[in-house]
Amino acid sequence: MSLTNSQYDSIRMKYDRTRLSNLHRENERREQVYSSVPGFKDLDDEIIQTSLDCAKRKLKGDSGALEILHDKLAKLKAKKASLLSESGFPADYLDPIYTCPDCKDTGYIGSSTCHCFIKQVTEFLYDQSNIRDYLSENNFSTLSFDYYEGEDLVRFKRAVDASHALVDNFENEKTNILFFGTVGTGKSFLSGCIAHDLIEKGYSCIYFSAINLFEQISKYTFNSSSKEELYNLHDYLYNCDCLIIDDLGTENSNSFVASQLFSLINERNLRKRSTIISTNLSLEDIRDRYTDRILSRTVSSFNVFRLSGKDIRIQKRAQDRK
Repeated sequence: MSLTNSQYDSIRMKYDRTRLSNLHRENERREQVYSSVPGFKDLDDEIIQTSLDCAKRKLKGDSGALEILHDKLAKLKAKKASLLSESGFPADYLDPIYTCPDCKDTGYIGSSTCHCFIKQVTEFLYDQSNIRDYLSENNFSTLSFDYYEGEDLVRFKRAVDASHALVDNFENEKTNILFFGTVGTGKSFLSGCIAHDLIEKGYSCIYFSAINLFEQISKYTFNSSSKEELYNLHDYLYNCDCLIIDDLGTENSNSFVASQLFSLINERNLRKRSTIISTNLSLEDIRDRYTDRILSRTVSSFNVFRLSGKDIRIQKRAQDRK
């Protein structure tokens, strides 16, 4: 699932409303200070008048006007800070209010999309799908080792430890993981565990089935009227904190898919973003299906875990029949 232009615009409108709401709070605080701190408004008026006087002097050719302005403004601001403190207000009480100080509630830091905007996109995507219900049942709290034994159990525990480590160290280290192996051995489950905990921690985590992911990319790539949607899709695929591609290999295989997969892995590595891939394919199958280049890039930049054992879904159905 991807966002249409109208859906993307609706998120932009939320930023507009946030800025207006915060501006209203700023104005309320300023009026509160004006009414309770004698002389504070006079200082604000004096700052305005001083700035106007400086502009007039500069127009008349006074080269020292700017230096005088800086000196006067510094003294006036110091008086304001003193009045605020004496009246029991915090020093930053009249500072601009931002819900996201990093982008100042614009959604962008320079020309790059802010993490808060990507999180808004992630939230929207999850609200439009059933993934929340899936993650509520497939997370670390429902994890069980009861379906594994021997070497299968050793492999699963190793993958679980790596999944916990990724979440626990996510702020400082963006790790890539590839889960591969036989059907029904917990690959998608562990991907869901990671997604659940990262989202709970406030990170932007986008979870796509491979079929849906490449259908979306193909849809917007080959539709001449959807270039902006394609840009938006690439924007949050490349920039979200964690991208999870589930069931790689179930999509139709062709050169376009292979090139898009390589682009995703490579671009996210360059941007130091975490990528999680689960697949029933073996490493040899990945090489044959997507080329040596993709296998090489995956093996060199991902922590690779093979899961094995009996299909858990079949084991659960057998238990239910007892």
